[in-house]
Amino acid sequence: MGNPYVIIGTGAAGMAAAERLRLLKPDALIQMMSIDTDSHSRCMLHKFLGGERDVKGLFFMEEDFFAKKNIMWGRGQVAKGVDPAGKRVLMENGYQPYEKLLIATGSVYGIPPIPGFRTSVNVFGFRDLSDAQKMDAAIKELDAKHVFIVGSGLVGLDVAHALLERGVRVTIAEMATRVLPLQTDETSARAYQELFEKAGARFRLGIGASDSVVDENNRITAVRLSNGEEIPCDFVVCAAGVRPNLAFLEGSGLKTDRGIVVDEFMRTSDPDIYAAGDVTALSGIWPNAMDQGRIAAANMCGQQQKYTDTFCIKNTINFYGLTMLSVGEVEPKEEGSQVFTRECRNAYQKVIVRDGMVKGVQLQGDISHSGFWQYLIKNQVDISGKLAKKSVFDLGYGDFYGMDELGEYVYP
Repeated sequence: MGNPYVIIGTGAAGMAAAERLRLLKPDALIQMMSIDTDSHSRCMLHKFLGGERDVKGLFFMEEDFFAKKNIMWGRGQVAKGVDPAGKRVLMENGYQPYEKLLIATGSVYGIPPIPGFRTSVNVFGFRDLSDAQKMDAAIKELDAKHVFIVGSGLVGLDVAHALLERGVRVTIAEMATRVLPLQTDETSARAYQELFEKAGARFRLGIGASDSVVDENNRITAVRLSNGEEIPCDFVVCAAGVRPNLAFLEGSGLKTDRGIVVDEFMRTSDPDIYAAGDVTALSGIWPNAMDQGRIAAANMCGQQQKYTDTFCIKNTINFYGLTMLSVGEVEPKEEGSQVFTRECRNAYQKVIVRDGMVKGVQLQGDISHSGFWQYLIKNQVDISGKLAKKSVFDLGYGDFYGMDELGEYVYP
């Protein structure tokens, strides 16, 4: 039957690709491999850490996926390199040949070069199930009461939320002057900060860690901040500075930049190797990763499908019941931008318009009927004519979409 289609990684991109490959190639050999022994949704790791779900509850495909789809899975297999000339993946013991290869290895966390952080045994990241399991064990073994978190982005706040649910106090240090700096402005950030503080979290904003206190067991017992303050802790979580997982590709000859460089077909600089998900440094959200995986799989099978959803970053956030959609620019990136805001007791809205086109939207508290905003940004629709007649916040589907004979909105 020849060599198999090989996928490295069982995250969103890898699993979506495997499902599409099996659909398009019913009789082909498909081999997956991953460093993990349990496939899981990274988006739900905080639910495991918080005690809401067990390992089985983190799986996001149908039950018995690998058996039903007749897909081989090498659990706990570490890819050490790729040999494009020999069309094989180099393993710890031997190698795996391939017909076509998809690299979907995701991203890895970085530990900042703060004294003690890279050598102490109680410093963790939060990217994989193994990270969550290590933290869970540390909470139980140390009877942890206080944790220091570096970074207040989505990952940092996910960790903080899970730990607070378990009665662990947290202090979160953030170099920016607000929480969720990539997704919020001052107003929307303040709303989330207040909710976390109400739940018991402490924030140190605009301040970084500069040193640590390490005991005789090589454990950090306190973190020193750049302002001189010392924060006692049972362990440290580094939730900032993630990067594509590329180290194993050194010497492969594949073109990389911030991530693996791919074309519109998700093909790398080698015609038989594709990449999808965080490892490409394209939009790193879950639905995009799955779309990239499906499109890569289709092209691995000889189809010509393009990935075009690279227009902007979209994030949907929900902490303590406060939902938010953030699309495109958070703050104006160029002069001449118009910024519209509207705020009431339970909602905050912000729209950034430049050259007559929407460049960014934040909707906090009510994100219903938001699909058309994403369409306007992605397709750069000129709304200047509409704004001459009504407020930007009064725009709706009817201003941009026609209606078919069934009364459903359709794209123009």
